[in-house]
Amino acid sequence: MTSMQNIVQFSKEAGPIGIFDSGYGGLTIYNEIKRLLPQYDYIYLGDNARTPYGTRSFNVVYEFTRQAVRHLFAQGCQLVILACNTASAKALRSIQQLDIPQLDPNRRVLGIIRPTVESIGELTKSRHVGVLATEGTIKSLSYPLEIRKLFPDIEVTGEACPIWVPLVETNEFASDGADFFVKRHIDNLLARDSKIDTIILGCTHYPILMDKIRKYVPEGVNVLTQGSAVAASLKDYLHRHPEMDLLCTKGGTTRFFTTEADGKFGNQASLFLQQQIEVETVTLV
Repeated sequence: MTSMQNIVQFSKEAGPIGIFDSGYGGLTIYNEIKRLLPQYDYIYLGDNARTPYGTRSFNVVYEFTRQAVRHLFAQGCQLVILACNTASAKALRSIQQLDIPQLDPNRRVLGIIRPTVESIGELTKSRHVGVLATEGTIKSLSYPLEIRKLFPDIEVTGEACPIWVPLVETNEFASDGADFFVKRHIDNLLARDSKIDTIILGCTHYPILMDKIRKYVPEGVNVLTQGSAVAASLKDYLHRHPEMDLLCTKGGTTRFFTTEADGKFGNQASLFLQQQIEVETVTLV
């Protein structure tokens, strides 16, 4: 508690929207947000030096995420999006309830699980939904819990896909070897519930594997990526909260930060952004 009492006095001025992920996957969220809301300024922060978060404990994910939020607040962000399913599952509630009131009760930190869940109600006809995600997200039960809050009639089945993120980050997502792991986890999921007609990709890396996923998902089964759902939800949030919209600067710029070597991040980020970017390296404490 002592560290929380000696907090930094953050600026009250308007600033960019912060987007945080444990690595690169949040860039798929950023892409969709930027496409839908190009007028805003953004800061993207990837904790690439400590990724992956999926296998880490709740306490560790919470502490790492809290450090990232504090950094983005110090950069002037009044609104931060946790573009990471594991951080949203393991840290969001604690940050909202424990940290924000002490750091700055006027700032907001939002996750990506709730917006994703809100969009499935009209997609599924069978009311059977599958979730493909990291081990940490599946074990947290965040998706079943959120889905049952909004749609208690929907049955949810999860499948952890621990190899999918490494396939993306090692640039093996298009290889023939990737087919084996993509097919295996989709088959596992559908074997446990053959009535599934909607699959949520509950990891921000997974859209990079979409060509493989589409190949092995049966015709007629919806595959929901998170980026478009989160972007639409953010647009609606800013419309409903004009006081927060006024605290988000609008210059159409983006700054990228990583806890890894900037060159390494820049090269890998090009897979997600299809362009070269300038990156700054930071240390989170």
